[in-house]
Parts: sequence; structure tokens; C-alpha cells
Amino acid sequence: MRLNHFAPLLAAAGLLATTVPLLSATQASAAPAADHLRQKPAWHRCSPELPASYECATLKVPLDYRRPDGRTIDLAISRVKSENPAKRHGALLLNPGGPGGSGLDLPLLVGEAMPKDVRDSFDLIGFDPRGVGASSPITCGLTETEQNFNRAYRPETFGSDVTWARTVADKCREKAGSVLPYITTRNTARDMDTIRAALGERKLSYLGYSYGTYLGAVYSQMFPDRTDRFVLDSGVDPQRIWRGMIQVWATEAEPAFARWTQWAAQRSAEYKLGDTPKAVSETFWALVARADKEPFEFEGMKVDGDTIRSARGVFFYPAQATPMVVALKAAAEGRPLPAGTTGAELRRLLAGGTAAEPASDNSTAMFWAVACGDTGSWPRYTEQYERDAAKDKARYPLYGDFTSNIMPCAFWDRPVEAATPMHKKANVLTVQNEWDSQTPLVSGQGLHKALKGSRMVLAAGGEGHGVYLFDPTSCANAPVNAYLTTGRLPAQDVTCQNPPAAAERRESAAPAKRLPLPSAPDRF
Repeated sequence: MRLNHFAPLLAAAGLLATTVPLLSATQASAAPAADHLRQKPAWHRCSPELPASYECATLKVPLDYRRPDGRTIDLAISRVKSENPAKRHGALLLNPGGPGGSGLDLPLLVGEAMPKDVRDSFDLIGFDPRGVGASSPITCGLTETEQNFNRAYRPETFGSDVTWARTVADKCREKAGSVLPYITTRNTARDMDTIRAALGERKLSYLGYSYGTYLGAVYSQMFPDRTDRFVLDSGVDPQRIWRGMIQVWATEAEPAFARWTQWAAQRSAEYKLGDTPKAVSETFWALVARADKEPFEFEGMKVDGDTIRSARGVFFYPAQATPMVVALKAAAEGRPLPAGTTGAELRRLLAGGTAAEPASDNSTAMFWAVACGDTGSWPRYTEQYERDAAKDKARYPLYGDFTSNIMPCAFWDRPVEAATPMHKKANVLTVQNEWDSQTPLVSGQGLHKALKGSRMVLAAGGEGHGVYLFDPTSCANAPVNAYLTTGRLPAQDVTCQNPPAAAERRESAAPAKRLPLPSAPDRF
């Protein structure tokens, strides 16, 4: 958001709640213009190994927008200019999600994937959001173990979970306490408007994925007059930030699991997990119970029931989930992997489809900074987390206890700024796959409902997190391309039928992706 050009910068994220009270709704709704902060980027070639057209620059932005003459931080930006000035419409800012995803390389990646008529319409602009990568990165000094918040609820381990959550909050406060209050979605939206002003653009166009949809939605409410062609792909529901967005992983894993049991039952002759959905479900839960009683080795991993349940995201892809369950069942029974099975690939699926976390905790630190700093709605009492986790383990047995268990936000300093209300009209386009494990359909529908004036493109049958440019065959690509090139929203919401998932996905660790969305099972 931004206030009027001459209004005082009172709506920016402030100090910790222990020293500054929460800003009022009136203050929060008056967003300051970024034009007074205008600076001209000193563009230079990003790297001699990369195309000369790929340029980088660094802007200085206020850490605290209420104090524009105070401490500044770096904001790393990049661009690839349109090769057709006659068709150029403006600047398209890109964000891959996270929170904590780096976007500096997106102009190159998006440019390769876009159709030429769309590509000619924009200078593609990437950036590392504040606190990320090359933009004054933050750290909490977390170990690899401390970075993992995929924690099942068990009464006997809840005390150690509380200790973990408090430790993460304390370490973040110790390492980055002077910066954390300002690492918020609202301040990143202000940075976006600073980028707009630095580029000399009257309005800003935008393509944001996952968490980037919420960032784009917040910008549309803070700077409605500067919001141009906005595509929000794989939507975060503003009404669920952020505990509710984590909990939706559990609620929506249940229908995905049911869909998987149907798929596997229809192929019982091949996979032998059961010839009815009920039988397939019983086979799965018997495997979980067996692993809980006697954990087993699988491709160098020690697998127990919680490990199996934590792979909830894979059940959004039945053609991947089924071979994984078959292989796990074989390992638990001491049998060799089925012929043609690639153990390493299945291990990656079990671990969420990604490689191990990098040594740096920047992405995790950013996740908590935003998840805890955007909203004060997190419960403050450990007892509530324990009650919720126990209840949701029964209601949503696949993953409910993981999402309702204690989180570091229970011990975070309260944010100064309230979350952004979604009251203003936003002529933006939201895009969604029907079967998305990270921002499930109900979340995308919530974003569409919250943004009055928006249109939604739904790829019925579409699987995966990330739609536009992620699958060249997606039925959603055409309406998105039309909107980006013309600026005209569809007359009404669009539901199209996606083609069936490609056969090769059965053997792959994840659906083919063209863009680097955060693909860990605990990111947006």
C-alpha cells in the first residue's frame, strides 16, 4: 500500500508491538506514494555468462516507510526489455512465491516460456523481495533440524515441539530483531511501488504465483490506481493468512486422498492395493500403522507412519502417489522394489519432491517473518495448539495434526500493522488448477471472492502448483495470454477442461515445471 503523495508515511510497518501500538484501520488504508522516493536504476549486465539483455540494478528503500530518511536496505532488481518497442505496453513485475522466493532470474525464465506477442508487450522485471537473496537477506541462524516445521502431534512429544517453536522465535529475534518488524507483505508491496516509480511507469503490471498472489492482492488494495494487468496464479485466500493457509493443506488433502483411492482402485490389477476405494484406503492405513509400530528403511530413510502421512502433497498426483505407496508397502514387508521402480525418485516424492534444504536458512527465516509478521491472529496459548492438533488429527487423519500443531508465531512479537482489508475493486485475473497441493482450489476461490471485480480461470482436472507457463498444454494459458496482451478481462469466469496428466508424469518426481516455484511441501 501507499499513502497519498503528500501524506505522512504512517501506514508503513512499524516497530514491535511492545513499543508501538497497532496502526488504525484509517492509517492502514491511506497508502503513501512512492514517487518521492524515485531513483533511477544504474542498470548493468548481470553476469558475463548470461545474455547482455539481462540487466541488474540495486535500489535503496526505507527499512521503515514511516521514516523514509532513516535506515535503508538494498532491493535487487533485474530486467529483460521488450524487443519490440512499438508493441510495448509497460513493465511486468514477477514474483515466484515463498514467502522467501528469489525472483531475480524470472525475466529470463519467463521470457523463454512466454508467447512472443505477450513477451513483446512488456519489459520483464524481476526482484528479490526485501530480506531475500540479494536484497539485504535475513537469517535466524537456524540449524537444518530447526528449519523443519513438519511436526506430527503426539502428546508425548508436544513439549519438545513447544521448545522448538520458542527456540525459532527467540533465535530470529536475536539475529534479526531490528529488521523483522519490517519484513511484511505490506512493506514488500511498498517496495513494488518504489520499483514502479524507479522505472518511470505510471502503472504496474504483475505476474505472481502462490504467495505472490497475496502480495499482488495487497498491492491492488494499497495502490488501486497503479494496478494494471495483474495475473494471480495459484491463489492464497486473504481470509486465511497465515495459520488458515497452513491448515488448508490438511483439509484439502482429504478429498485429494479420496480421489487417489478411486484412481488406484480402478488400476487394482496393476498396483494390487485394492479393488475398491475403501480397500485401497485400508491398505494405506494398515501400512501407516505397521510403520508406526516398526519403522523400516527405504532408500536410506527411516520411515515411520508420520513420514508417510507427511507426504500428503503427492496424493494430488495419483499417478505418482500410487507407485510410491506400492514401493513403501514392499519395503515394509521386506520385499524388493517392484520392477521398473526408481527408488531415488520415489524417495524424493516421500520427502516432498525436493532435494534437501540448503545450508542457508534465509528462505525459512523469510517464511516465518512474513507468516508471523503479517497478522496478529496466531493463538498465543500453547494449550490451544495442543487441543487443535489433537482434534484435527482425528478430523483430517492424513495431515491435520501437522498443520494445527504449535508454530513459532505463537512466540513472535505482535505485528504493528493489521492485515490488509480487501475492500477495493481489483480488475485482476486469478488462475487456478483444480488439484493444487499448496494453494488448493478452495483457497484460490477465496482469493477470487475477496477481490471484487476479479475474474477466475479454472483449469478443471489440472494438477499441480502453478498454472500459467508451467504446462504448455494447460487450457488456462490462452485466456491468460489474451488478458496480458489486451488488458481485457474475460466477460465472466472461465472454467476449461485440462487435458489428462501426461503419462510420463507417472515416473517423474514432480510434474514438469517451467518456472521455479517453491516446491517444498511447506511453502507457498
